[in-house]
Amino acid sequence: MNKLCIIVFLFPFFGMSQPMVVKETQGGIFSIGLRTTASSFSGDKLSSFGTGVGGQFRIQVADRINTEWFLDYITGEVGDFASRIDYHIGWSVMYYLTKSLDPIIKPYLVIGHCFDKTILIDNSDHRNHISKNSSAVQGGAGLHFRVSQRFDISLNTQYMMHLGDDIHAHYENARVHFESEKRKGVEGHFLMHIGLNYKIADLW
Repeated sequence: MNKLCIIVFLFPFFGMSQPMVVKETQGGIFSIGLRTTASSFSGDKLSSFGTGVGGQFRIQVADRINTEWFLDYITGEVGDFASRIDYHIGWSVMYYLTKSLDPIIKPYLVIGHCFDKTILIDNSDHRNHISKNSSAVQGGAGLHFRVSQRFDISLNTQYMMHLGDDIHAHYENARVHFESEKRKGVEGHFLMHIGLNYKIADLW
């Protein structure tokens, strides 16, 4: 039993060392990964910082163009009286800035779109809450750090602009109040992702 546990634990590390047969171009490489997220809100003065986890898979379409399909779960605080939860599900396109196909450090530009759900919850009464569904666009830049032919660590920073109505919370008369209103101007937040990605196969 102990030997089986050791094998299961070490399997991903064995996998990193296994070479992957890449066909004529980088197009077709499929990878999966996990990531952590830090979010700095700029639209709501009471919302300052959030953290979360997520996952993604990538399908590279050309030597210098990759696509990423992701899901994020982010939590944060609104002052000291309410909590915020954000769900993001969407896609991004990455454009690599180097001609080299497999450098140790691979910088890229990224743009994308996502659908999001935001929930604000009264910390003292979870029955008191408000939520909204909307969409957002995001853009930024990042780096891949190659650990092996199959495994990389990615770091990127993006600014996400939300589209649609806005929701916010305030504390008045010993009670948390939530409001929904039309968004005024461009509001959003900065996101920083650190991801671990493993290349599964070259599909074409």
